[in-house]
Amino acid sequence: MKRIDVENRTIFVGLSGSHSYGLSRPDSDYDYRGVFIAPKKYYLGYDKIEQKDKGWDEPGLFPFLDGNQDTVIYELRKIIHLLSGANPNVLELLWLRDYPFINDVGKYLISYRDLFLSKKVKHTYVGYAFAQIKKMETHRKWLLHPPKKKPVPEDFGIEDETPLTKEELNAFLEYLYNLIRGKIEFLEESEQLYKLLTADIDFKGVLKQYTLPNETLEYTQKLTNSRKDFIRLLQKSQSYQGALREWKAYISWQENRNPVRAEMEKKSGFDLKHGMHCIRLLRSGLEILKTGELTVDRRIAGDADDLKAILRGDRTYAEVMQMAEDLVTEMDIVYPESNLPHRPNLEEINQLCIEIVEMQGWN
Repeated sequence: MKRIDVENRTIFVGLSGSHSYGLSRPDSDYDYRGVFIAPKKYYLGYDKIEQKDKGWDEPGLFPFLDGNQDTVIYELRKIIHLLSGANPNVLELLWLRDYPFINDVGKYLISYRDLFLSKKVKHTYVGYAFAQIKKMETHRKWLLHPPKKKPVPEDFGIEDETPLTKEELNAFLEYLYNLIRGKIEFLEESEQLYKLLTADIDFKGVLKQYTLPNETLEYTQKLTNSRKDFIRLLQKSQSYQGALREWKAYISWQENRNPVRAEMEKKSGFDLKHGMHCIRLLRSGLEILKTGELTVDRRIAGDADDLKAILRGDRTYAEVMQMAEDLVTEMDIVYPESNLPHRPNLEEINQLCIEIVEMQGWN
């Protein structure tokens, strides 16, 4: 959809990112996030759209979005799905202080924001925080022990064979995932295992991200009726492709780093921005569990100065990691005592989605 068509059906646009957290600096970018409702053909026909995240140099209705590449406007069903899953980056959009544009339909959605809060926030906020830690640890490893050369197949014992490509690896791992899922799908006593495998964790993603451990090779061979040499090549190829992926990420990181951020990272020994976001996410999740409210602006929450101290490099890597560990421990204690429901009421959320689409109209 063209920008102007999306903006014509937009119900709100909010200012997010560092400006919404009260942590912006003079050079901080303006991040805008919003919601629109697609026209009838996207609901009843074959056309699909989930979000508008580019094309902001096209003619439009909102001048503040002109040329801004840090803008995403989600289609209603996409954002409802993310909200129901307690996605931290999306939940906060319903608790912003600054909405450069909002209409009555947008206000109606925001009035039901509590409907999306549940104990799931513990898992999603911790998950997003640990993603920041993962990035922080990766960058720290690159700072302290940078890769010396681009990996080659011979480094992984692949000498007389051609390593499996990424596409070949993914195709086989998809097959392996479906085999395992099929073996437990109809076993009544394995209902919990099936739910864990297909819903609670991204087992398919885990398979693709991590190399098959040695102890699983024999089982994998028997399960798939594969040759031993193929399974061993699979493992070696996974290791090689993983190392190659990290090498490319390292080169991209080196080439695209913000110079000021890179200098601060060099002095402190870790990525300060990732460290700050890790603590912000954990504190926000803890506050939701305790109070049933989401406070986006950290000046109101009372820890903006503390988070800025992390950004300045006033906290060591060890201190930030200890802060994160303490917050996770506190969340474990608060979680069973929280008054929030274990999961959102999907029937009510579905009804809300219908009401909002009807309010907007098809035209």
